[in-house]
Amino acid sequence: MSPAARWAAAASILDQIVAGYPAEKALTTWARKSRFAGSKDRAAIRDHVYDILRCWRSTASLGGGETGRARVLGRLRQTGEDPDAVFIGDGYALSPLSEDEREAGHPPIGVEALDLPDWVYEQFLSSLSDKADATAEALRHRASVFVRVNLLKADVVSAQAALLEEGIETAPHPLSETALEVIEGARRLSQTEAFRTGWVELQDVASQAVVDALPLTEGMRCLDYCAGGGGKTLALAARLRGPVDAHDADPRRMSDLPDRADRAGATVTRVDRPKRTYDLVLCDVPCSGSGSWRRSPEGKWRLTPERLDELTGIQAKILDQVAGLVRPGGTLAYATCSVLTCENEAQIDGFLSRHPGWRVAMHQRFDLSQGGDGFFVATLTKT
Repeated sequence: MSPAARWAAAASILDQIVAGYPAEKALTTWARKSRFAGSKDRAAIRDHVYDILRCWRSTASLGGGETGRARVLGRLRQTGEDPDAVFIGDGYALSPLSEDEREAGHPPIGVEALDLPDWVYEQFLSSLSDKADATAEALRHRASVFVRVNLLKADVVSAQAALLEEGIETAPHPLSETALEVIEGARRLSQTEAFRTGWVELQDVASQAVVDALPLTEGMRCLDYCAGGGGKTLALAARLRGPVDAHDADPRRMSDLPDRADRAGATVTRVDRPKRTYDLVLCDVPCSGSGSWRRSPEGKWRLTPERLDELTGIQAKILDQVAGLVRPGGTLAYATCSVLTCENEAQIDGFLSRHPGWRVAMHQRFDLSQGGDGFFVATLTKT
């Protein structure tokens, strides 16, 4: 596909997203119908779509409309590329610009330029104060790619060397001792021997740092209560060098976990209804995902005040449910990939007000300026 044809495909996919299709579904549907597109074509189109999703409001402002075509025009203007090299009308390219389109659009102002819904920006201001604008700006750009070195099978030096032999250049990151930032070759990671044999796993550096912050000792009984795909479950197993129980309200989310655990050399037991008590229970709860909107930018446009209220209710319910699963003297760990106070500190305050006899041992925010996603973690001790 030509560069112009890739932009035209992106415009078509964006129109599907405007119509309500989830981004991944729209991309997958297009790829299935477009067998002529090679892997490089699909990767480039995906990048175009996600770059525009991160800058949804500002590209519409610059392009003078909310269609996929207008947003492509806005993105080209945003990045300083020549629209006339894309809107050429040849083959599968977008038709040439009209005079009205050439005159349409304006530089984004205010919250438009920060690419947030107005009501979300108010949440950012109340939660982040003078860091609100910088956090919003960071979310407009692509996230770095990180891997976690699996300590059950390798160390950082050997994993880094193995990846380099296959053309994947990495660098250690100060936020977590198990993290390597991928500098070159990220798209080939899953094809490497280091990945296939479980030496490394894809995992954001701040997500790794959350596990690092937990009071873990070998031999602990540990439950990952909201395990999902199992990224933190496997990180826990590597740190503990022992078994970890995993639970999720929707067991289908854990469907890949057995294979991932086998590849990592980790012992993970899926538990439908946890009944025993544990030394540590981790609750990486469902949340807005606001700290990871660089990776999932669609989330900031799909989130509503009603959905945020629903999520905070779910978070409080989960905390109440797991309180009885922690042994006396044990630890309840609460984590989100959110930057919003209502999902973080306010949830801890609410839990303490409902459950006398607990105290906060630690709480920490991981800011996007530190290199990874925005995360929050707190540990509570049952006396």
